[in-house]
Amino acid sequence: MKDKTIIIGISGASASGKSLLANTIVKELGSDQVVVISEDAYYKDRSDLPFEERAKINYDHPNAFDHDLLYDHLLQLREGHSIQIPTYNHSQHLREKETRTIGSHTIVVLEGILLFAETKLRDIMDIRIFMETALDICLIRRLKRDVKERGRSLDSVLQQYEETVRPMFLQFIEPSKRYADIIVPRGGGNRIAIDLIKAKMRELLGNQKPKKLS
Repeated sequence: MKDKTIIIGISGASASGKSLLANTIVKELGSDQVVVISEDAYYKDRSDLPFEERAKINYDHPNAFDHDLLYDHLLQLREGHSIQIPTYNHSQHLREKETRTIGSHTIVVLEGILLFAETKLRDIMDIRIFMETALDICLIRRLKRDVKERGRSLDSVLQQYEETVRPMFLQFIEPSKRYADIIVPRGGGNRIAIDLIKAKMRELLGNQKPKKLS
């Protein structure tokens, strides 16, 4: 019987170091059995709306995500099937036509801001990790990222942070910390946390070796 796919969730504030932690662990683990999936890829497709309307959407609220599709994809991965992950364009606030195919991975590292706010997503995870980073540090990182990588203006990033990012963190993200198995302080560069999580992942990978028939 095929061993189940192990799902590790990493949540926390926007720009708290979730992606850095996930990608660092996978890179240093050096295993093609591990893949990273971002919750950002599952923003709802709102291409039916003009850009001006899409820009007004609260993208830090659970309703902005297609968590039903994400959950269905995780179930498919658990059953050994491949999936087509959406590609999301942050500067235009819509999904691209291209998708990303993944499958046959032993461990899925899922990272996103609102993963622990959804009961069914929490329940399907084997390990839940919460990134605890000071909000001023998160804001600085978000400014650098959104302006440089996502083509956003400084004013638009600050306005969004004040109107939705910080309020939604306080309403949804911070309270979800209580569901975490591990809380990682000081962001995605915490070497002790990285080494401990890598050790646990190696243990999980080792336990997935095919069993000999008696």
